[in-house]
Amino acid sequence: MAKSPALPKPTPAELDLLQVLWPLGAATARQVHEAIVKERPEVTYATVLRLMQIMHGKGLLIRDESERSHVYAPAQAQESLQTNLLKDLMQRAFAGSAKALVLAALKSGISKKERDEIEQLLKDGDEQ
Repeated sequence: MAKSPALPKPTPAELDLLQVLWPLGAATARQVHEAIVKERPEVTYATVLRLMQIMHGKGLLIRDESERSHVYAPAQAQESLQTNLLKDLMQRAFAGSAKALVLAALKSGISKKERDEIEQLLKDGDEQ
């Protein structure tokens, strides 16, 4: 079986930027910077622009250059990237075991509300 080309893995800073960009869908570096400084006022526009340019070069972002201000968008949907990262983590850290990964996540500390939501998801899955 031929192995598909490895998708780029974002760094923590790149994941933070994607968390801002996914809800926007597509945005200029200025729009992303404006969203980021609400939580982290120390981040400069130049830092955001440079990171977005690097992410574009890595294939994490696509860029529309038809306007004066370039518009960037995530190259992968949030769910798709999270699934790929999860599969990679499961293979590397948990010997491919989804059960081991889930148990480790549950042991790391979840809130009562999260535990209730997980229990409801499991119950709903049993009823189908």
